[in-house]
Amino acid sequence: MHPKNLHKNGYPMNALCQSYPALKPFLVKAKSGNISIDFTNSQAVKLLNAALLRHYYRLDYWDIPDGYLCPPVPGRADYIHGIADLLKSTGGSAQSGQGQNVRGLDIGVGANAIYPIIGVTSYDWSFVGSDVDEAAVKNASVIASKNSVLADKFQVRKQRNSAHIFNGVIKENERFTFTMCNPPFHKSAQEALSGTRRKTCNLTRNKQKRSGGKFTDNQVQGLGGRSTKLYGKNASYQRQNANLNFAGQANELWCEGGELAFIQRMVQESVSVKNNVEWFTCLVSKSAHLKPIKTSINYYGATQCKVVDMGLGSKLSRFIAWTF
Repeated sequence: MHPKNLHKNGYPMNALCQSYPALKPFLVKAKSGNISIDFTNSQAVKLLNAALLRHYYRLDYWDIPDGYLCPPVPGRADYIHGIADLLKSTGGSAQSGQGQNVRGLDIGVGANAIYPIIGVTSYDWSFVGSDVDEAAVKNASVIASKNSVLADKFQVRKQRNSAHIFNGVIKENERFTFTMCNPPFHKSAQEALSGTRRKTCNLTRNKQKRSGGKFTDNQVQGLGGRSTKLYGKNASYQRQNANLNFAGQANELWCEGGELAFIQRMVQESVSVKNNVEWFTCLVSKSAHLKPIKTSINYYGATQCKVVDMGLGSKLSRFIAWTF
């Protein structure tokens, strides 16, 4: 993990329970003897997130509706710290990477609002979060209003046209230091379902390895990687996967053409707001997508393009950044 990631040394469960006592009934013991939670238990995962956000990021309130994405906090923090490094290394109006002169736009902020929470509390940045989902916008707005640490630092906007990414969200004379996005990965609902089933099987296999009520070390690290996600608007899908530890709505999981098509559309649309944004950034899950994305970025006339690698356990991730 990034050197500044507050979670690089794991989860101090006893301290988390002191900060957030509701987590305590969900603690279990791993084979190594470490205290953890059962990562196949959705309520335990949600409470762990709430405890992390209170303990490390000073939140008084955090909750998400059932069926919405419950993100792994450590990986989200790495993206924020990576952007801070990018700003510091490339100069511009936010060379220090810290303070009130930095303003971010989170595309697809979700009901959880994790990126603005970490960015505001870690670097004193301000944020706008956008989403096409009305319930997500409403819940993220509640999180913003119920936490004094986020006051005057975070606002949420509804993207009313799902065909657009920046247009309709960025105002005519508005300026952002950067944009960020965790794009939908899958190309279809069926592909999302297949991916979720595969990840669920892995989690279940790990759980079956427990001995005497003790869980495997894989489960101790269960929030280290990319979250398992569900296609939440399909009723039969929800019934089949009601007990999974993470959730997500359709727009969080898949779009026509998948990740590559979404990011290429983002690159194309970034041209129309290039005078409003210093750096555009986006997570890229599949390294094979980097080459065609770079081709698109060059085609539309960006002056710089950077790939920032991030490590998280045995999984490597990265985000791409471009500027005009």
